Amino acid sequence: MKVAILAGGLGSRLSEETELRPKPMVEIGGRPILWHIMKHYDHYGFDEFVVALGYRGDLIKRWALELSLDGNLHVRVRGGELRSEIGRDAEDWTISLVETGLKTQTGGRVLALAPHLGEGTFMLTWGDGVCDLDLRALLAFHRSHGRLVTMTVTRPPARFGHVKLSGDLVSEFSEKPQSAEGWINGAFFVCEPEVLAYIDGPATHWEREPLERLAADGQLMAYRHEAFWQFMDTLRDKHLLEALWDGGAPPWRVWSEE
Repeated sequence: MKVAILAGGLGSRLSEETELRPKPMVEIGGRPILWHIMKHYDHYGFDEFVVALGYRGDLIKRWALELSLDGNLHVRVRGGELRSEIGRDAEDWTISLVETGLKTQTGGRVLALAPHLGEGTFMLTWGDGVCDLDLRALLAFHRSHGRLVTMTVTRPPARFGHVKLSGDLVSEFSEKPQSAEGWINGAFFVCEPEVLAYIDGPATHWEREPLERLAADGQLMAYRHEAFWQFMDTLRDKHLLEALWDGGAPPWRVWSEE
């Protein structure tokens, strides 16, 4: 099963980090966040990736090539021949890197990946978020209901303290509970290929017309995830993820460290 990852946006809200590189290449713990996402999928047996490129896609291509050179390299200069002896710890991934345009919107990028996704069910996510979602359970839920799309929904991360007032007196102060915030799109999807017919073209935002039409047609199901989830939209988010990684037990590291 292919995993589609959208990695072509400008990342303007993280401009401190994305002026010279795409957001999926911003590092957490010395590795691009794209690597963390792929490790998550690989842990559950999904190791074929189709990545939608846009802004500074050349850097993602270069990174993928460097992954393939993780070991001894033999070069015959005159003949232009290369032979790589991959190290035992190299990732066993297949990665297709697809140019989808600089200004293409999220739905348009999904549509551009269609020739590379095969004819069956595929997974879809963005290249800037991590969580501890059980992807096998997500897939089992998707297969159980027979609709075209399953969307993971989660609680928004708490950002502010919750203040309870009695007149002008603060009677209670605590971190705002996530359960009070309702559910939001967690951007980890399982899709049937028929969903591509809901995308009109390059200017289509996946989060708007396609999902709205799928919901209206009764073809969009929600999979509730109440554990860890964090997207890297701002510098604050990056610092939070870095602190969790540096703490030694980041919640999204579901794979074993060998």
